[in-house]
Amino acid sequence: MKKLTQAALRAKAKKIKRLLLDVDGVLTDGRIMLDNQGNELKAFHVRDGHGIKLAQRAGIIIGIITGRKAEVVNVRARELGIEEVHQGALDKIVVYEAVLRKYGLRDAEAAFVGDDIVDVGILKRVGLAVAVADCDAAVKPFADMVTRAEGGRGAVREVINLLLASRNKAPAP
Repeated sequence: MKKLTQAALRAKAKKIKRLLLDVDGVLTDGRIMLDNQGNELKAFHVRDGHGIKLAQRAGIIIGIITGRKAEVVNVRARELGIEEVHQGALDKIVVYEAVLRKYGLRDAEAAFVGDDIVDVGILKRVGLAVAVADCDAAVKPFADMVTRAEGGRGAVREVINLLLASRNKAPAP
């Protein structure tokens, strides 16, 4: 993990306009459950969802970039009002660059939360790079922040609390 003071971390967080999230291992605990019909099931933490709504109310736009495809991700995104959803992103950096262009953003204005080596390309670029507590060890050196919470267990809410606190919208966790 990069060594940043709390003040430096908050300064980076204050610049963020768009928070991009991986799904498996970030919004979920990374397990993939299949029912007898082959339907994929995922568990999402309610506090992450509430945090996403708080972030949106504060003007932070949320997006998803994930390598897998699952209808349940679309369902959850619709519930939360997340319009920017990119599934099946085999080259996540290409999708990330397209999102920046679409919204006229700079790297410094984007944050990304990831958990595995496929996320490192984006983590190297964003203004605020976040890894979840139970991420692959190879990811941590690229993170400005490693959450205390594991993926699917409130890690996204932890990041959102930092973003909101940097804007004086909520107390720091």
